[in-house]
Amino acid sequence: MSNLQNPPALNSPNPLGFWDDAIGALASELSPQQFKTWIQPLTLVSYDISERSLIVGAPNRFKLDWIKKTFSDRFQEMADLYFGHPVVLGFILSVDVAVAQTQVASAPQERFESQEVVPTTPDSTSTEEQAFEIEDHSKLNPNLTFETFVTGKANQLARAASIQVAHNPGTSYNPMFLYGGVGLGKTHLIHAIGNHLLKEKPSARIRYIHAEQYVSDVVRAYQQKAFDRFKRYYHSLDLLLIDDIQFFSGKSRTQEEFFYAFEALLSNKAQVIITSDTYPKEMAGIDDRLISRFDSGLTVAIEPPELEMRVAILMKKALSEGIPMSEDVAFFVAKHLRSNVRELEGALRKILAFVRFHGREVTIDVARIALKDLLSIQNRQISVENIQKAVADFYSIKVADMYSKKRPANIARPRQIAMFMAKELTQKSLPEIGELFGGRDHTTVLHAVRKIGDERSHDGQLNHEIHVIEQTLKS
Repeated sequence: MSNLQNPPALNSPNPLGFWDDAIGALASELSPQQFKTWIQPLTLVSYDISERSLIVGAPNRFKLDWIKKTFSDRFQEMADLYFGHPVVLGFILSVDVAVAQTQVASAPQERFESQEVVPTTPDSTSTEEQAFEIEDHSKLNPNLTFETFVTGKANQLARAASIQVAHNPGTSYNPMFLYGGVGLGKTHLIHAIGNHLLKEKPSARIRYIHAEQYVSDVVRAYQQKAFDRFKRYYHSLDLLLIDDIQFFSGKSRTQEEFFYAFEALLSNKAQVIITSDTYPKEMAGIDDRLISRFDSGLTVAIEPPELEMRVAILMKKALSEGIPMSEDVAFFVAKHLRSNVRELEGALRKILAFVRFHGREVTIDVARIALKDLLSIQNRQISVENIQKAVADFYSIKVADMYSKKRPANIARPRQIAMFMAKELTQKSLPEIGELFGGRDHTTVLHAVRKIGDERSHDGQLNHEIHVIEQTLKS
């Protein structure tokens, strides 16, 4: 068991021990590719006992920004738990780390992409070509299967399509494009497809890769004049699973090489599956011809999990950790945390760490104490007023129309959508929501919630619009 679950006595900080435990914990939580891409390059720069401050270094600006955005809360949680008191956690750009890495690994991708340098066509027998290597390994996480994927209304279409592709790669829905917010199960599904195909056809050439690693491969191929080898590898795959393709934004040479690989794979009847946090046509900095190719197959959204699905996820994951969670506790947590599975898992880790450290049972009161900071932040993040403004902006109406008695369709429908989202994303009661919409009766709000909820289940366009507004609110 990680020491992060059994922290040392107070006032006995051991920064190196913390760092080893933190890295070990993240290695078990993330896929090997995610860990290698984001966590492995980090370093513990300093820890000041008197100031209770801890500084983590990242090798380049791109990784620094992403770590601060995606992993800072997790590092903060582990640091506070390990040291037994609040720690001031900072992230900096560590030049020393970047210099210590190889030129290939540390070459800034933005600088590479901005240069208009045409690479020399490599000789197939050159030493540079021979030195260029790509790990010929699927990079699949064997734990991410269809059996371990929790299904609900929010992801049932994506799961059904994924199963169809897994059984008929290269013929059904090629390419397949999955999009949705962070932590909703996109990566899990594409690994599940890969694992299923690998089980059915052990000789199949499969590669899961994060888009940033693909960019790195392109950079190395240019630097080492090894594009023949690069192309031979990527063009010969049976299944390419590429995650978070929004990272290609603004990288014209990477997009060009991916376009050629994409065309080659489809002409060879190989399957291509792509994920993104954004609907294809709304992706910024991506070439139109790529977007056109993405749209030529099946595009499926994964929505934030509904309440019952969040409850099921919490109970299943708690049971797998050996600490069963009752349904009432799971409902309490699920009703307060609505955005994604990763957030639920983070909340569960907090609760389990608390009960293990204090020797308590998992109750609603314990969950409330363990999650007090998270619940406070969550409650501040989204308000009915914020929802009204976001919906009004999206549908080009005035915020004042949310409270008015006007009933034309171009106002009444956005108002109903805002009521629906207020019920979904806040803890307000129906009467409270009605009061915030110009003193309307709670039955009016209930009608709007039911109407939009029913329409959303079969209206893809409405579903997409609500998804976009939710992402705006949570960004």
